Amino acid sequence: MNTLVDKIAEKLKIVSYKAEIEPGVGYIPPSGKVMDREDLVNLLESSLDMWLTAGRFAKEFEKSFAQFMQHKFCLLVNSGSSANLVAFSALTAPQLGERQVRPGDEVITVAAGFPTTVNPIIQHGCIPVFVDVALPDLGIDVSKLEAAKSDKTKAVMIAHTLGNPFDVKSVKDFCDKHNLWLVEDCCDAVGAKFDDKLVGTFGDIATVSFYPAHHMTMGEGGAVLTSNPKLKKLAESFRDWGRDCWCPPGKDDTCGKRFDQQFADLPEGYDHKYVYSQVGYNLKVSDMQAAVGCSQLKKLPGFIETRNRNTEILIASIKEMIPNFDEYMHLPTALPGATPSWFGFPITLKKGNRKDLTVFLENNKIGTRLLFAGNLLRQPLYKNKEVRVVGDLVNTDNIMANTFWVGIYPALDERHMKYIAQKLKEGLGL
Repeated sequence: MNTLVDKIAEKLKIVSYKAEIEPGVGYIPPSGKVMDREDLVNLLESSLDMWLTAGRFAKEFEKSFAQFMQHKFCLLVNSGSSANLVAFSALTAPQLGERQVRPGDEVITVAAGFPTTVNPIIQHGCIPVFVDVALPDLGIDVSKLEAAKSDKTKAVMIAHTLGNPFDVKSVKDFCDKHNLWLVEDCCDAVGAKFDDKLVGTFGDIATVSFYPAHHMTMGEGGAVLTSNPKLKKLAESFRDWGRDCWCPPGKDDTCGKRFDQQFADLPEGYDHKYVYSQVGYNLKVSDMQAAVGCSQLKKLPGFIETRNRNTEILIASIKEMIPNFDEYMHLPTALPGATPSWFGFPITLKKGNRKDLTVFLENNKIGTRLLFAGNLLRQPLYKNKEVRVVGDLVNTDNIMANTFWVGIYPALDERHMKYIAQKLKEGLGL
């Protein structure tokens, strides 16, 4: 086995990326995966099981990741976008009674972000209510929450932007005051905290992504997290074809009443494995993905530490090389009480042209990305969709025009941060 693993590892060049990216010579990506021999060993071991669908590694990961995120339940899904879909779908279940989110209900969110945080609202016939974000932290402007609420409001669904927590305590207080659901999209923010409490634990249900760009990876993959047993059961049903049965794949009669129940208009004793209570999907992962997740999870604290250290180095380098930096840009800024787990390094220009600067950086082998969709309402997908906007989205439009981010992920180090700072200075003509 070791000989086989060594040969495959050598062939695939599973080595540290740090030695491969020479600043100014190699391209410095804005994000990427960092994998090692342990990940490969887990992947091979799971493949030898030939189970393929979710199995023992998925069970192990769900237990371990729930503990890491300080939740009772973790449900693996095939992407962070699917996690958002499953989490929101769970809130639309009739079993929730008066709190069920129904078509025509409103959900407060922001337009400065990634579309699949908002898409489930539209997909379930609900109305997204957009409020502006604040600068420089890029999180929701909580002063607009009360103005955004109406008699139709049922939930709030927002992401922690680039690993920087929004004022989730204030949002949670608002939701508690008005009996609203809170969905925390933590796809970019695993390990971030607010008031020393992990983000994702404030809301009723939370989501995470394991795409290669994120804090840890399974290739594709995501998770839904909750400590509410009812929401766990509903989310699991939506993930698993909408079935009423909770038996894991390959298991039967966990409840001991497989042929002894009556459901709707089905014949008495109809096989519980084929009773469907939700309009669901099949959004599970393979056990090979989960196996990689198990090994990646062991490295996650170190990944987070490196991301935050790179951010600190880059901030310090910019301040050293550009003493009057605040005339030209907003650098990453956290709210009081927030402890980010940085996904990327956001910069919002006050002077200069973003396109010119990002082209300059790209030409100097520094990868850049915009803040996702910028302003979702200006994207083609939300044309002619029913939405409500509270006030003017001034900062959202500013972000759309002037914000971009560069990489701080764990394959990078101090050399790369200083190089990025130097090229930022040159690109601004300073």
